[in-house]
Amino acid sequence: MTPFEIAAVLVTLAALFSYVNYRVLKLPPAIGLMALSLAASLVLVLVGVAVPAVERKAAAVVQSIDLNQALLHGALGFMLFAGALHIRLDALASRKWTILTLATVGVLVSTAVVGLLSWALLHAVGIEAKLVFCLMFGALISPTDPIAVMAVLRTTGIPKDMEIKIAGESLFNDGVGVVVFLGLLEIATGDGGFDPVHLGKLFLWEAVGGAVLGFVLGFLVYRMLRRVDNYQVEILLSLALVAGGYALADALHMSGPIAMVVAGLLIGNVGRAYAMSDTTVEHLDTFWELVDEILNAVLFVLIGLEVLALAFTGKLLLIGAAAVPLVLLARLAAVAPPIALLRKRGRFARYTVRVLTWGGLRGGISVALALSIPLAVKDQPVVGREAILAMTYVVVVFSILVQGLTLGPLVERWLKRPPRPEKA
Repeated sequence: MTPFEIAAVLVTLAALFSYVNYRVLKLPPAIGLMALSLAASLVLVLVGVAVPAVERKAAAVVQSIDLNQALLHGALGFMLFAGALHIRLDALASRKWTILTLATVGVLVSTAVVGLLSWALLHAVGIEAKLVFCLMFGALISPTDPIAVMAVLRTTGIPKDMEIKIAGESLFNDGVGVVVFLGLLEIATGDGGFDPVHLGKLFLWEAVGGAVLGFVLGFLVYRMLRRVDNYQVEILLSLALVAGGYALADALHMSGPIAMVVAGLLIGNVGRAYAMSDTTVEHLDTFWELVDEILNAVLFVLIGLEVLALAFTGKLLLIGAAAVPLVLLARLAAVAPPIALLRKRGRFARYTVRVLTWGGLRGGISVALALSIPLAVKDQPVVGREAILAMTYVVVVFSILVQGLTLGPLVERWLKRPPRPEKA
């Protein structure tokens, strides 16, 4: 199938599943779309038992989609920019230490915990995976996915303070996770040994360089917006900022996601206040909300269909299920100590640790990174790659379907509990 035909199929499925979800399931859009696409995949698998050609054809179509290229080097920039447009800078600034700590130290702690625990798990079931690949799994699964997080948070009704912490962390921690993943990939493929100085330079160039690039490009577009009073031109400028800026970041090997988050924050705050008329703001918000909804719908459908491209067995499914509590435990270990220390600097809402732990959703970025793990290194197959793919996929599905669906009710239940009496 041609790229256009594949895109047509995905958009059509997204539209049909959205209709069914709206009319029948009435679930939050992201959760409903993923549930329906998973159900469709399972139906194709069952049909394939009687007519193998049907499943093979569907699997071939899904396998022809390079999720890493389509998401990490394409749609992600548009979705992050759209999400960042509606985040208030003053709200982020007032919680900067919490967000920065969770997005950096939290990711590193979770990467180490997940890596060690998954290495022990795989060796316990007879899979002799190298520790470096297990740490890569830790790096790709530790960052909370901004797309999944913001898609689900819209429907949960959790307290605003907690929502900003979770959303703010998710906007920045994926850049840290990708840098750690790339550094571990260099070690795993033999392109470089463990060199903290090199990893530090890589982080500075990718993350800090991406932030600087996003600010510079966002400021240039902001200056152009101030000299125009035509919403069609202004929307086109914002579109060029995302498409051209993300492509430039990729070419410079900087973090495109971080660049687009910074650019989106600048345009959504400074640009909205000083460079746009009310008419432009209304049209800009409508345009980017629509872009975000369409891309979100297609992405969650694609995640559900991705099961057709993965070679699942009973053993791999059990390993994936066992990885869920490991990842949740690592998330708790990454959240609880920093929050305990930060409580000395300010007040935190009740059950903050619980909400941040259960609300740390994973999504398409994790799956895309997992699929980028090479099949072989120096002509030697990567032992455990299938298990890592299975663990990633099961954790992502559990995260979106179970955690996403229960986050709102759990928060409401927790917050209704009376506080425990203090000891005399």
